[in-house]
Amino acid sequence: MYAQIVKTDGTGVKALEEMTPEERAFQERIDADQKIEPKEWMPEGYRKTLVRQISQHAHSELVGQLPEGNWITRAPTLERKAILLAKVQDEAGHGLYLYCAAETLGISRDEMFEQLHSGKAKYSSIFNYPTLTWADIGAVGWLVDGAAIMNQVPLQRTSYGPYARAMVRICKEESFHQRQGFHIMMKMASGSEAQKRMAQDALNRFWYPSLMMFGPSDKDSVHSAQSMAWKIKINTNDELRQKFVDQTVPQAKYLGLTVPDEAVQWNEEKGGHDFSEPDWDEFFSVLAGNGPCNKERLQARVDAWDGGEWFRDGLMANAAKNKNTSEEAA
Repeated sequence: MYAQIVKTDGTGVKALEEMTPEERAFQERIDADQKIEPKEWMPEGYRKTLVRQISQHAHSELVGQLPEGNWITRAPTLERKAILLAKVQDEAGHGLYLYCAAETLGISRDEMFEQLHSGKAKYSSIFNYPTLTWADIGAVGWLVDGAAIMNQVPLQRTSYGPYARAMVRICKEESFHQRQGFHIMMKMASGSEAQKRMAQDALNRFWYPSLMMFGPSDKDSVHSAQSMAWKIKINTNDELRQKFVDQTVPQAKYLGLTVPDEAVQWNEEKGGHDFSEPDWDEFFSVLAGNGPCNKERLQARVDAWDGGEWFRDGLMANAAKNKNTSEEAA
């Protein structure tokens, strides 16, 4: 059984003296950097937070195949086709790892898919933007996967064991994806004037959506304080966004591209770059289903699920047949 930790202060984090003995023992394990495993006692709020975060992460991996998948047949060379195909396959694998991790918390995969298809569960807002040119595939690898790595590397130290272990392989493969995207941008930026303009246009369109991937600013985030206390999250949204900007601005300069933000400049006093906040109204609008490709992306997932029903039915029928055969033999 799980117990609910009641939120009692402005941050939503319960003080140790307000906790039950079980809650206190759980928090002390978290504070000692011990991993929590599936069959161990945990607060209901901890379980629900993990289900929400891991399932949304898994959904993002699956939906994230769509903006790139439609470029596999249009990649400029056979080598690029093979690399992009491998990357899209990796994303599907990441989704499977994460769905498996979420299932250890007592939610079924069918339930998670139902939440995605009904619009109840969210996925990363970045995947509701179109990929209009081949340079966009480079921008997705460089910026989107770069932001994903920034988010996910700390999750290898998250407090829930199955989630932390899943992230080890995912992060290794995401590193390959980021390098693949950066290599495309290098080729485009050092190519013809038309290719360089295409690369700059991709950067212009994906810059702010990539900054949005870290979630709303800390002052507007309703989950961060408790997630940090439980060490589900290791860094705040704003900390990760700052690290991403500090890493990416020099890379853009190396490519000979310009970050589409006149406010970007090095601030010696804070030891990082100043930059403009994304349009948070746009962010919440896209999350609410009003992005350029929301309906298209979600419909593609629903169609894939419905189209695979015959195969799932066949697997279940075969499993039932094998079970009956085994029971008869016994």
